[in-house]
Amino acid sequence: MEMLREDEAFAIEYLSVALEEIDEDGGEDVFLTAIRRLIEARGGMGNLSKNTGLARPNLYRSIAAGGDPKLSTILKVLQALGELPPR
Repeated sequence: MEMLREDEAFAIEYLSVALEEIDEDGGEDVFLTAIRRLIEARGGMGNLSKNTGLARPNLYRSIAAGGDPKLSTILKVLQALGELPPR
């Protein structure tokens, strides 16, 4: 968790690997797990909710295993976590 919090290059590589495997069996859940771990490392779901303006229960539901988040949700989450430049 410390590396996800403190090492930006590691965090980007971690998400990149998960994204590369998204088309494999179970790949979507692997990608969502990677996002959840990054959220935990960077202040948790409450902090993310404040930074994105998205309701905490909706974030939990969409990013849970088996969740089906909108692309706009994923983009807001990654921007709030500092993994994408702001629009």
